[in-house]
Amino acid sequence: MSIETDRLVLRPLLPSDGDAFAEMHADAEVMRDYGAPFTRAESDAKLERYAEAFARLGYGRMAVDSRGGGFVGYVGILPIHERHVSLGAGVEVGWRLVRSAWGQGYATEAARAVFDDGFRLRGFREIIAFTARDNLRSQAVMVRLGMARQPMRDFTFEANGRVYDSIVYAQAAP
Repeated sequence: MSIETDRLVLRPLLPSDGDAFAEMHADAEVMRDYGAPFTRAESDAKLERYAEAFARLGYGRMAVDSRGGGFVGYVGILPIHERHVSLGAGVEVGWRLVRSAWGQGYATEAARAVFDDGFRLRGFREIIAFTARDNLRSQAVMVRLGMARQPMRDFTFEANGRVYDSIVYAQAAP
């Protein structure tokens, strides 16, 4: 299964994406909101987890390729992780792009495509997104997507020995 936009092709992540995936996760600026870059093993584990979820669910994080330019990151919808239990059941959209792809509208374009897939084809009633309070770039994407700020759903969680203060946006099905 793939999803195409004017400039992008979204497709399931493959083991052959491992090098580009790891390079993206090794970039300290890309990983700023996570405290530190991922090791190759951490990146490989995430790639495997995302590929397994996609195979099981039929949707999930997908590789984003620019037409003619190759891998620029990932975007996709997944069930809300159990460590975010305060958000309840549902799905969330997430993305990460290589730094050279920032500022080109790829995250918004790709997320719009997965929103359409999620609402129209999968029947999701709501899609949420969350990010670090100081991640203004991701918050701007959420606003461009038409998502509404949901301060009553903000939460903190602990992972990798760090506490994350997250803010929430949501969009209901049209």
